[in-house]
Amino acid sequence: MLILIIGSAPDALEAQNLKRELFGAIVAINNAWNIRNDWDFCIFPDDFPENRRPTKNKDNKLIRSNQYVPIQNEYGGFVYSGGTMSFTAGYWALGYFKPKAIAYIGCDMIYDGKVTHFYGRGKPDPLRKDPTLKNLKAKSARLEAIATSQGCAIFNLSKEPSSNLVFRRSSLENITKDSSPRGINTKLLKRALQWEEKLDYFVENGKYWQHLAKFDQEEIDALDELWNRVINLD
Repeated sequence: MLILIIGSAPDALEAQNLKRELFGAIVAINNAWNIRNDWDFCIFPDDFPENRRPTKNKDNKLIRSNQYVPIQNEYGGFVYSGGTMSFTAGYWALGYFKPKAIAYIGCDMIYDGKVTHFYGRGKPDPLRKDPTLKNLKAKSARLEAIATSQGCAIFNLSKEPSSNLVFRRSSLENITKDSSPRGINTKLLKRALQWEEKLDYFVENGKYWQHLAKFDQEEIDALDELWNRVINLD
């Protein structure tokens, strides 16, 4: 099964041109449900405004924190995973579907220029002052490494020149031909997970921002650097 995750970057509109039959499910993050009308799931945080949420019908489902927090906790929780919906959607999809591959589009988290989102100028949530989001590339490397250990490959369909995702750039045509996961350093993966367990920066209800005094930023930074080395980027 191949899962499509759509974010809100300007190039997310490219998702309109992707063939529906190639995906086992389409997951829209926040406002991305506006991009195409055949999405299956819309995932959003509790503070996502009511008037911007889609209407649920028999063909789709709305994924709220009571559904994605328990799954993200299975993968270590929000401090290690990164507290932004691009990563939360990935972990939720990984745990819910157990897919063979996940393809992202519109999630590069680059906010240059006047147009930051497909609907104009939006709030660059991943750039807020947050100890879990200082190294977005490392957080994406963690997601891919854990997905790989589960037999799932992750790709980036974006054609933008820069990205805060380390996922392989690819086309749907190539993914359907070969969706093998990228190599990882299993020894470093084990070391990183053991380090996380030792630090014990786990908040069961997902509201990690209520416990910031507990977290050592230097430890998180060093852990991020380790995650950056787990993926074989060659």
